[in-house]
Amino acid sequence: MTADIPELIKVWSQFGHPILMWILFGLTIYTSYLGIQWRQTRTADKEVKKELLLKDFKTRHYQLSSLLLALMVMGNMGGMAITYINNGKLFVGPHLLVGLSLTVMIAVSASLSPLMQKGHELARYTHITLNIFIVSLFGWQAISGMDILTKIIDRMS
Repeated sequence: MTADIPELIKVWSQFGHPILMWILFGLTIYTSYLGIQWRQTRTADKEVKKELLLKDFKTRHYQLSSLLLALMVMGNMGGMAITYINNGKLFVGPHLLVGLSLTVMIAVSASLSPLMQKGHELARYTHITLNIFIVSLFGWQAISGMDILTKIIDRMS
């Protein structure tokens, strides 16, 4: 199966996952900022709220979060696929396990949206808590991913 894939594609495809993930890490931080701004908008007094509503933090947070969910799932699957194509196996270790955990957490976090829209505070606090873990673990993933990328580059030279 792997013999059919040109070597050049196999080599350069290994960089797609880290590039996408660094972009998603930045998007995760920005999406978190939008969520915080939406929460402040919801709890602001009437005058401030009118001004903040014009910035449409709610819609921007929701739309970017949907994009983030889709791209994180695709990036996770793509990273595993590229690893398998290039090595004939997955390396079960902290980077893979945390990546899979992040994918589950972002899916659960997104699934809380209908409950949050109905005003369920427990869903909101669970969403916030999951997202704090997501941002923290994603930061760790970025660092551990760079270690893996360094090993791949060393192997190439």
